[in-house]
Amino acid sequence: MFAGQALAQVTPTPRPDPNSSASAPAGPVVLPAILVDLFDPAAAPPSPNPPPVAPLANRPLLLVAPQAVSGAFVPDEVLVSINGDPQAAATVAAALGLEVRSMRQSALLGVTVARFGIPDGRPVGVVLAQLAGDARILSRAPNHIYSLQQAATIGSYAFGRIEIAAAEARGTGVRIAVIDTAADETHPALAGVIAGTFDAMEETPVADRGHGTSITGILAGIGVSPGIAPGAVIFHARAFEGGRSTMSVILSALDWAAEQDVRLINMSFVGPANDLMARAVGAARERGILLVAAAGNNGPQAPYGYPAAYPEVIAVTATDDEDGLMEQANRGPYVYVAAPGVQLVAPVPGGTDLVTGTSFAAAVVSGAIANLLSAAPDHSADWVEHALASTAHDLGPAGRDTDFGFGLINTKAAAAAR
Repeated sequence: MFAGQALAQVTPTPRPDPNSSASAPAGPVVLPAILVDLFDPAAAPPSPNPPPVAPLANRPLLLVAPQAVSGAFVPDEVLVSINGDPQAAATVAAALGLEVRSMRQSALLGVTVARFGIPDGRPVGVVLAQLAGDARILSRAPNHIYSLQQAATIGSYAFGRIEIAAAEARGTGVRIAVIDTAADETHPALAGVIAGTFDAMEETPVADRGHGTSITGILAGIGVSPGIAPGAVIFHARAFEGGRSTMSVILSALDWAAEQDVRLINMSFVGPANDLMARAVGAARERGILLVAAAGNNGPQAPYGYPAAYPEVIAVTATDDEDGLMEQANRGPYVYVAAPGVQLVAPVPGGTDLVTGTSFAAAVVSGAIANLLSAAPDHSADWVEHALASTAHDLGPAGRDTDFGFGLINTKAAAAAR
């Protein structure tokens, strides 16, 4: 908290427990337990070219339940963090008939993260259960798939709704990371806006620059498409193509973002709960980095959207020019605040267009936060979170609710909070 300032206490609605089966409206089907030899890849369907494994005497058969996996994921991969060097990861993979597809040291997690391929068709849940038997494995998770949150169809009305004068909006000097598609750096609205770039998908050709251009433009655009926080220093990580990405790619982008000494990371995407995602955003928040994410565009009955639903993240829903909730928005106790996100004018490759989605509402909130930090760089992440919540314009039922969270952000009031 900023020295000499105090805020009214805000009591948030308890966040969902990501490990609880009650955290989403519908849970996955749990498969029956099976007999798995944790030390013998021959216990699973045979691989065409299994790696050599040293024979072990008296290898026990253990009763292991396949791990139930929810959400979309890469069907033949798992992610693990390893207590040991790359050779330890290779040994673990060989013992279970897996392929080491990539391996690197995570700056946020401080451990080696390996992406194992499953060459023989075993279900991901079975492999996760098999990996549970090895003490060298610190964590294991599916390689979940995440998607950008743009609805099917910043703008001038956004400034007025969040109580900030467009002529006075400033994000000067605030370092912000955007994890998204590639951006069109040749667009006039982005001229000189992006200070650094990172491609977490080097092996995939760039075909899509639309979503990333709009998000960065809403944040810090200049000229005829002014952003909420012009002057902010943007570090743009390309981690999406065709609207999709994976946990391994996103973790690489998060690591890079943290290394840029940013104050804030904008994550306008949604996917399932994932152990590595939870640990990464937790580690980033411990560093004092603010994390802003889209609540999701999958409707009121949709499961909670992650990373927004993690307690370290500011989950943003979208409203229109009359403060009505976007119909497609996710609902849930994890929603923290609301911001304009319906029919916003935003830069796109080749010009401007109207965009809709919680993705763009998240960018509006990130821009508002940049204004607060530009005016008072010593404000802590905790101060910013509480200032947004305590000064928001309450919408819907009194108090925090599952539609609007604490309500529509009020940048002017937040800046004056004590």
